[in-house]
Amino acid sequence: MMKITILGTGTSTGVPQIGCRCRVCTSTDPRDRRLRCSSLIEVDDATAPEGVRRILIDCGPDFREQMLGIDFQRLDAILITHEHYDHVGGLDDLRPFSIFGDVVVYAEHFCAEHLRQRIPYCFTPKDRRYPGVPSIDLEEIEPHQTLRIGGVEVMPLLVMHGKLPILGFRIGDFAYITDMKSMPDEDVAMLQGVQTMILNGLRHEQHMTHQTIEEAIEFTHRIGSPETWLIHMSHHILPHAEEEQQLPNHVHLAYDGEVLKLKDKSEK
Repeated sequence: MMKITILGTGTSTGVPQIGCRCRVCTSTDPRDRRLRCSSLIEVDDATAPEGVRRILIDCGPDFREQMLGIDFQRLDAILITHEHYDHVGGLDDLRPFSIFGDVVVYAEHFCAEHLRQRIPYCFTPKDRRYPGVPSIDLEEIEPHQTLRIGGVEVMPLLVMHGKLPILGFRIGDFAYITDMKSMPDEDVAMLQGVQTMILNGLRHEQHMTHQTIEEAIEFTHRIGSPETWLIHMSHHILPHAEEEQQLPNHVHLAYDGEVLKLKDKSEK
């Protein structure tokens, strides 16, 4: 079984946006409060010490707040989609997890180089690290090259964030894609058979580097995924309860703290 905890569903500014008094930003519905995007994936794995692999996708500036409500356990891996601050700004807050040993962070080369430049103190040799900094093992990965985390296989996919190539991830019948504007046909083909997808849908108005909600819905038709949850939403949409009603039955507006439980094909 796979358990997905959606930790954050907001765009780079978060929702509510500072200084805004729109209907979404002043909503009392907790589903309209959106921290920056991240999800925790827990996958059954007989090779893991406790039978479960815990994989975090992105580690944004709200990571500390997001993890305060989650059981404190080892993170087996962190998958980084790209180097923008709203997806990596919480890496320093991995400090407490160092008690379990090195935290392995996976990123493609361009992203990894940016991380080494931005927070170099996290990546100095262990014998020269400042006391208390997070113990991170930064590993470089590439699209289309299978990554194995214990007994869990992850397929990194190429996603275009405007003109910037970034990563999406497929784990079994599940896919996680954020900050996408387009995707090469080769990678679209690699998503065939996905049953559950988490996918970005920023707003209804066009954007240069992000899908609109309408484009996200159209992408679900290309993939044929039976269930999709939208993330990376701005405050330029209707309040959650109203926006949700306008979506097709197979597309849902995700909210912070939402938990999805996915069964293997072998499970009834």
